[in-house]
Amino acid sequence: MKDFLKVMKALSDPNRVRILKMLQHRIMCVCEMQAALKITQPSVSKHLRILEEAGLVMSSKDGMWVNYGLADGSASPYAASLLGHLRHWLNEDKSVSKLVKSLPSIQREWICKK
Repeated sequence: MKDFLKVMKALSDPNRVRILKMLQHRIMCVCEMQAALKITQPSVSKHLRILEEAGLVMSSKDGMWVNYGLADGSASPYAASLLGHLRHWLNEDKSVSKLVKSLPSIQREWICKK
């Protein structure tokens, strides 16, 4: 039950759900998520830590970047199931669709030059 509750608690925050919806479309770094969500870097990092601990998100280092993407679900059957369902959920939600449409204009190279 502990793993199930960890996944459910990770999905209880709207910004964490938004992060998962963005990661369905592409791998992203913290600065890109920060720009898309318009929240602070420490907040994004905290959300990512919770998602990673629940087995919903994975990270990999690439030079100076840490890239985040959806986990493959191997760490938790609950995470795998919910990630599969989430692909079909909330796509028509106005805040999610607006966020997804903004992703092409958010590029780490542009953000870091500021």
